[in-house]
Amino acid sequence: MFGTAWALLPPLVAIILALITKEVYSSLFIGILLGGCLATSFHPIAVLETTLKDGFFAALSDTWNIGIIMFLVLLGAFVALLNKSGGSHAYGEWAKKRIHSKRGALASTFVLSLLLGIDDYFHCLTVGSVMLPVNDGHHISRARFAYQIDATAAPLCMIFPISSWAAAVSGMVEGYNGMELFVKAIPYNFYSLLTLLMILYLIMTGLEYGPMKKHEMNALKGDLFTTPERPYADDATDNVVNERATVKDLVLPIVILFVCCVCFLIYTGGFFSGENGFIGAFANSDASIGLALGSLVALIIVVFYYMARRIVSFRDAMECIPAGFKAMVPAILILIFALTLKNMTGLLGSTEFVTSFVSANIDKFGFVLPAVLFALAVFISFSTGTSWGTFGILIPIAVSLGSVLDEKMLLICVSACLAGSVCGDHCSPISDTTIMASAGAKCYHINHVNTQLPYALTVAGVSLVTYIIAGVTESIISLPIGVVLMLGTLIVIGKITGFKKDDSLNPLADAE
Repeated sequence: MFGTAWALLPPLVAIILALITKEVYSSLFIGILLGGCLATSFHPIAVLETTLKDGFFAALSDTWNIGIIMFLVLLGAFVALLNKSGGSHAYGEWAKKRIHSKRGALASTFVLSLLLGIDDYFHCLTVGSVMLPVNDGHHISRARFAYQIDATAAPLCMIFPISSWAAAVSGMVEGYNGMELFVKAIPYNFYSLLTLLMILYLIMTGLEYGPMKKHEMNALKGDLFTTPERPYADDATDNVVNERATVKDLVLPIVILFVCCVCFLIYTGGFFSGENGFIGAFANSDASIGLALGSLVALIIVVFYYMARRIVSFRDAMECIPAGFKAMVPAILILIFALTLKNMTGLLGSTEFVTSFVSANIDKFGFVLPAVLFALAVFISFSTGTSWGTFGILIPIAVSLGSVLDEKMLLICVSACLAGSVCGDHCSPISDTTIMASAGAKCYHINHVNTQLPYALTVAGVSLVTYIIAGVTESIISLPIGVVLMLGTLIVIGKITGFKKDDSLNPLADAE
């Protein structure tokens, strides 16, 4: 079964079970066991040994994975410390006096997202911790908040040249200037651009549809979660009031965290040793080590800052470490299971299957080649839960076609691979970015997946049509055509199923 379509069965089973049963842990574990069964031809002892040794143990011994888990734990402690200081509460009270509507809360969240586009993990947890009290105060459901975080994470990083994603992409391109190719491909990254357009449209019009509409209606009645599953409902670290705390006690630590993470990202890329310039350092950075180091140093600095300000004692600061870890346990567990599932698909030769399939068929599609690459990238990324792994497979294949494609078509094909990778990652319940967005918004993970899926698929459908147009025209004119198609689609959806202007439950109405 190695290197065949069977390699994609375990993640597909896990995803389908998670969406049907609403139980993510058991669904992922069943997918992992199925992968072990296929890899060992259903030998009972070998299945257990392979699942533990090549699955869980390999995931937990990988330095990249450990770095990301450490970053989660440290950022959880950092967020707990912000709340313990009263800084989050002070910011929330300050924002309530200046942000008077749901539109304002969502717009301010969007603006902050634009400023934190260097890394999707950093973005999800930082935007979540800063804007959660503001969104809660304006009766925005946790699912809606999680969608906005997720939709401005990977899509934004994929069109932001100074980001860990740009660095990863540029490092996978051989025979071309990777960063230059990345920048030139941005106007053709339709999924990312149209997703940001959709967010702005939703903010301005108040349109909500699908399962999200129910969540928003319930949030206006005071229920931010809708379903009985609400793992973050009783988080004791939220809304701590400290009369000595001010807005700067939240803003300054966030700035410190941002600066530290950027500095250590370029440090791992050789900037301070003189090996690379600023852009080159990002292109060669190690995000897991850089983010873990940055968050650790920032946490230490902020502890001393709060102690100097006498708003947090040393004992209280140390209590924030286990409290932050506890808050991140759901996200860490899902992440470990998802990483293990990826290892099992690797044992089955998923990369080899996809590479051979694409290489054998890629020259048969003509002008629909960008659309085919986009759809293929969506499927692979959704099934495996990794966008980086997906464009790591497809981009070298697309670039290898440079000898038979003109420059414009090559850019469109590369963009299609990147956009499809982001789209599948955005939709997949086993994606690490999706998991981070749930953690950042303190939203039940399956609720986040179910509510954002119709939104992501809407943009995916328009993007697919736009890539067909781009394949025919080979022109940037395809982008404005895609914008018109996106706006037209949203207008039609709004007239059919969305909130109406005279609806008493219109989410743009001010909330007391």
